Amino acid sequence: MIDCIAGYHLNPWTCGIAKFNTILARHLEVPVVGIGSLDLAAYRRPLLSLKMSEFTPDDARALGMWVTEHAGRYELFLHAFDGTPVERELMASAARVYCGNRELTHELAPARPDIVELFCPGTLLNPQRFQRTELSVFTFGMAHKIRVPLYRRLRDLLEATGQSYSVYVSTALHENTSFDGSFVVRFEELQAIFNGQVYFMGYLSDTAVYNHLVDCTYLAAFFEKGLRANNTTVNAAMECGCAVITNLDDHSPRGLVHMKNVIDINRVECLPGLEQAEKIGRAARDIAHADYGWDQLVAQLRPVVRV
Repeated sequence: MIDCIAGYHLNPWTCGIAKFNTILARHLEVPVVGIGSLDLAAYRRPLLSLKMSEFTPDDARALGMWVTEHAGRYELFLHAFDGTPVERELMASAARVYCGNRELTHELAPARPDIVELFCPGTLLNPQRFQRTELSVFTFGMAHKIRVPLYRRLRDLLEATGQSYSVYVSTALHENTSFDGSFVVRFEELQAIFNGQVYFMGYLSDTAVYNHLVDCTYLAAFFEKGLRANNTTVNAAMECGCAVITNLDDHSPRGLVHMKNVIDINRVECLPGLEQAEKIGRAARDIAHADYGWDQLVAQLRPVVRV
């Protein structure tokens, strides 16, 4: 009996095979462990579910050594096959081999006549329908900058309205950063804070972001010290006429006034209703276009030439 799923990449947020392995493990009621991890030694019949093209050369060599020591004591699910020596050894030494599609089965059957043709079901980790609510909050930013304490304050303010609400979280990544374990932990904290009323939207196109900004009640954007004038997230929301909930300090953009054109999370005692939020959004749009738009930036960079 398969007693664990062994995978190379383990983060289902960033890897399709990792997501497949996570859901398969859930259905088999076994854990997922890392190929090459010390934990793998605790299991007697792992199913290696992998694609060798994802491996670094060093990790591929380490897997080859593991295969030599565990011949006949593991099963193999191949998502692709490039014909490398390690893959051939993997296939030859496995107690049983499964393929994810007919093409792979046809290609590998001469080497393993007992190969089993399988498939990969859909991998929706969270098949949720959006629930229509009276209030909606859209928030997006870099994955490693989720300010959990300020979201707790936002939750308290939303609860105090007595209205139903949803929180939509989109994200982006700085270059050389990733959805690491810390981000997953933070997002799970958000789910707990908002009692499951959170929808993770992943990466969104500008068109999708624009539509969320136009349709949401508030945009929430929180920062380590305070909002800065070069934050394009908030500037885009203000240009769209969205009521922004953020945190201000002495170095925040000039002209932003709490409850006039922005909502300061550290000063607000109750969230404005829909009518007042729309008024704040209109004032935000006015200042964004008058003081912080492209025309104003270009004017600063291209001095007027007097004749």
